[in-house]
Amino acid sequence: MTHHEERTDAREPQTAAGKVLWHFTMSLDGFVAGPDHTMDWMTGTTFRPGLVEEYAGTTGAVLGGRAGWDAHPDPTGIYGGAWQGPLFVLTHHPEDAPPTPGVTFLNCDVAEAVRIAREAAGGKNVEVFSPDIGRRLLARGLIDEIDLHIAPVLLGGGIRLFDNPGGAPVPLELLTGEDRKAAVNVRYRPTPAGEPRNATAPPRTLDGPGN
Repeated sequence: MTHHEERTDAREPQTAAGKVLWHFTMSLDGFVAGPDHTMDWMTGTTFRPGLVEEYAGTTGAVLGGRAGWDAHPDPTGIYGGAWQGPLFVLTHHPEDAPPTPGVTFLNCDVAEAVRIAREAAGGKNVEVFSPDIGRRLLARGLIDEIDLHIAPVLLGGGIRLFDNPGGAPVPLELLTGEDRKAAVNVRYRPTPAGEPRNATAPPRTLDGPGN
């Protein structure tokens, strides 16, 4: 397969290729959740038609963290209820987690957690919904792709996608378009406070439960 054939386009349907995807909707300034893991900042953000259904159909398992789970302890909220499957929550104290159908609380190394999730995914993709877990998997070379949807908002605070003070830069390749080193160009205008955005809030899906 040539490099050209390997490239994907953001408008192309998602595929269930057994990948580990670090997947979030992110604010323009790099936050994937507000303070205390709030997600109301996504209200009014729209996605291309069919995107949610594509992710629901190609996701075999979800791996998240305890802080995000405690903030949003409802597995039926993933992909707006369109997805049902094994959800794994990595935590240092699984003993105090209330039992929840479909949710397995793991206390293990991140590499073991992603191995368990991949096995449960049955050949579909594993969605990593945690900045902290994703960062550690990235350092181990266990993230296949970073999958982001940039929402038209500046948060100014909250939970960052990648918070690694003092760490070395992580070079990336762009998988959309012909130039893998291309900068992505976006252009916005500030919306006056209170001005309606003529859009509906998406299901809590393309964000994930956080740390």
